[in-house]
Formats: sequence, structure tokens, C-alpha cells
Amino acid sequence: MTQPSALIDHHIASLQDWRGELMARLRALINGADPQLSEAWKWDIPVWVASGNVCAIGAFKESVKVNFFNGASLSDPHGLFNGGMEAKASRSIDLAKGDRIDEPAFQELVREAIRHNAGRR
Repeated sequence: MTQPSALIDHHIASLQDWRGELMARLRALINGADPQLSEAWKWDIPVWVASGNVCAIGAFKESVKVNFFNGASLSDPHGLFNGGMEAKASRSIDLAKGDRIDEPAFQELVREAIRHNAGRR
């Protein structure tokens, strides 16, 4: 069975444009946010897990989306969430070509999602 990290490597490499570059950067930020995160491959996309699903990244034609599975339960003082605001549980950060992300704020949001998952158990 192929390891999730190898599947994610292959997926990112197959996106031979700005989306692959952005996904690689987001992956590094997510993995660097907390050592208890582990990479998984679910629903044909990269997913990060710690006491449950934390976030996933998907590449679309005109955007890259970072979905936080329990985003509606997280505070977002930096206003990173800009998608899925009507969803009951999840929230997303949708990024188009050329968009920049506040990297320290993004990593803090990942850490808050991990804390939220740990507190639910």
C-alpha cells in the first residue's frame, strides 16, 4: 500500500503550475504547525489528522482550497476564512493565483483546530 505522503507528493507534482507550488507551501506550513499532525490520503485529496480530521487541501481549476473540518467552531481573528461560511461545521480558505496568506496566522489556525479536536475527546 502506498504511503499517504507519497500520494501527496505525486498529487502535488502532477499540478505543474501555481497550484502545485501553493499546495507544497501550504503542506509545509501545515506540517510545521504541530508535530502531532499526520498526513493522510482520503477522498483522493491530502488530509491532515490529529484526534480527528483537521484540514484538507484541494486543487481546483482556478483556486486552491484549504478546508478546516471544524472551522465553524474556531475563532478566526485574522479573517482567513473566506469560503463555506454557510456550512454547519466546516470553513475554508480559498486562494486564487497570486493570493498571499498570512503564514503565522494560518499556522495558528491549524494549531487551534488541533486543540479543538483534542478537546472533543
